[in-house]
Formats: sequence, structure tokens, C-alpha cells
Amino acid sequence: MFASRTSWNLAENRLTQALAEHRRAERSSIDLTLSNPTEAAFSYDESAILHALQNPGSLRYEPVSQGLLSAREAVASYYSEKSVPLSPNDLFLTTSTSEAYSYLFRLLCNPGDEVLIPSPSYPLFDFLAELNDVALVRYPLVYDHGWQIDFASLERLITPRTRVAIVVHPNNPTGHYAKPPEQTQLASFCAASNLAVIADEVFLDFPLEAAPAAPFALQTKALTFSLSGLSKLCGLPQMKSAWIALSGPETLIRDARRRLEVIADSYLSMNAPVQHALPALLQTRAQFQAQLIARALANLAMLDKTLAAQNSCSRLVCEAGWNVVLRVPATRTGEDLAVELLQQQGVLVHPGHFYDFPQDGYLVLSLLPPKTDFAEGTRRLLAFFA
Repeated sequence: MFASRTSWNLAENRLTQALAEHRRAERSSIDLTLSNPTEAAFSYDESAILHALQNPGSLRYEPVSQGLLSAREAVASYYSEKSVPLSPNDLFLTTSTSEAYSYLFRLLCNPGDEVLIPSPSYPLFDFLAELNDVALVRYPLVYDHGWQIDFASLERLITPRTRVAIVVHPNNPTGHYAKPPEQTQLASFCAASNLAVIADEVFLDFPLEAAPAAPFALQTKALTFSLSGLSKLCGLPQMKSAWIALSGPETLIRDARRRLEVIADSYLSMNAPVQHALPALLQTRAQFQAQLIARALANLAMLDKTLAAQNSCSRLVCEAGWNVVLRVPATRTGEDLAVELLQQQGVLVHPGHFYDFPQDGYLVLSLLPPKTDFAEGTRRLLAFFA
């Protein structure tokens, strides 16, 4: 009756079960996994956002496979502020980066082809790959006073079926920016190996312990697809607006554009109100980003102060993004530890293996919670190890 690609193990993991039980018992907890910015007590320009959705143009249907020109011009302007000379003609609007990945997997891969993804990284890739009949091959990020791409391992993973190398820039959850030499090396390697690059840059505008990084769209050697959208840049995941930016050799761009036009035209998924609102919504990003960066930095400083008062746990370098990785005593599995922290301390965290960390002894915390919640949550967490 059902396709084998949907034969997932849908049983709840122990942490999900423990959380449901915790809530049924009406026990309070501090959520240090918070990822929804609209629930994190940030201030939004409500007037500007609601006014942007009242454009009369939304009453007309204008099917444009790449997305309305006015919206693409706004995205091109966003890149021009980063000194990236993108044309609106090199942009495709999608409802999400997940949809963008599906477009690109269909564009670049036949069933069974391989896609290189970083490890650690976000677990959504597994589902997107299975839904699009491609195989994931993980290349390691290594940590030594900061994260780096292990290019020697990446090169050994290439097979005749490899089609794409994905780089998450900055990485979720490690916060690792791909440095300019890494970007150049990856682009050169992919060009020589006839691979495309997909650069997921949804957290690009949130530098923490590093200077802002250059987008991958500045790389010209390999065919590159850069992904971003309003969900992270503006803290508006409910608006369902993202994009694909094409860069690289012009002959490959032209061919990719023609094929993507057919894929996008087959779905025409972007709704008119958000497309018309996109220029105004992008203008709200500065206010949101300033609040988020200030909170993330304050929470990091608070965490460092708390860590300095003990010697059981430490944190890894966090260059950008919304998460921080803690290194903790590996005395039990990550899932056992997360369950115990919830049950005993009332703190919800994610174990590292959720993000494909190869060993136990890592926890991933969100930097989004309000400062008082984050301070109390991390105090309880570290008290557990004391």
C-alpha cells in the first residue's frame, strides 16, 4: 500500500516519551531546545509586517515560475548589501529551504545517487534524502580549537554516484563558518570532481564569536546553489518564504536555470501575499537580528561565567547561529542523560546524537530562551554534574 521510502521507524524516542509524561504530570520545565523565534519573547514590527500582507496585488494570480520579480529584486538587494552581484534572474523563490532541497535533489540526482553532507549537522537531511530517493554520505567536521572540514576524508568518500556536496554555513548546531580558504578549497574540489555545491546559509547573518562570513555565492568555480529565507533571517518561520541563489560558471547556470524553471513551474508553490510582502518583510530583519544576537551573546557570556565556577563541563567554540554545544562527562548515553536532566532537573536539552555527533558526551542547547530562563536552565544543568 505504501512506498518503501516512507517506512520510517515512527516510534517515539525515550526523550519524547519522557517529555510527554512530564507535561501530563503538569511538571514545569525549562526548554533549552527552543527553536521557534516567535515564542522567544522577541519584539516584532507588527505594524510593518501586517501592513505588508495587505497588498492589493495579492488578489491577482500572476504565475511566475521563479517568483514575482519584485520579490526577487528584494532578495537580490539583500545580496548586494553583502557585495554579491546577483541578478534577480539567478533567484528562485520557494516556500522553504526544505522545498528548495527537494527541487535541487530532483535537478541534480537520479534515484540512488549520493549527496555529501557534514557531520555533525541537522537531522532533517535524512528525511529529505529519503523522500527524494538519494543516499546521504557523511563527511566529518573535526574540532581542534574550532571546527574545520576534513577535506581528506571528504575526498575519499567520492564515488561515481556522488553528485552534490552540501555545506551548512554556518553549521547547525556547531556554529562553524566555512572560512574563505575552506570555501575556495571546497569550490575547487567540487569543480574538479564535477559536483555541485549546495550552501545552506539560513544562519549566515548571526555572527557570535567570529566576524560575519562571506556568502558562498561569491565562489565562481563550481555550480553553487545558496539557500536562505525569512524563517531565520527575519525570525518569521510562519511566512514560508525562502530562495535558491545560483552562482558559478555561466554555462552551467544557464542550463540549471532552464531546468529549475520547469521544476518550479510544475509546483508554483509560493503564495501571492507573501511574495508581495517579501520586500517589506526583509526590511524588518535588522530589528530582529539585533535582538537575537544581543540575547545569544548575553546567554553565552552567562554560560561562560557559570562554566568557570566548575570543572566538569565545557563548551565548544560557537562562531555563529542560535545553538551552543556543551561537552559533558560521558558517563551514560546521550538519551539517558537528556531524560535524567528532564526528570531530575526539569531541563530539556538535546543529546548530541540527535545531530549526528559520533560519541556521547555532548549536549546541544539553544541560545534563544530569555536570559532568566537560560540562566536558571544552565544552572540546573551544571548542578546535575556537580
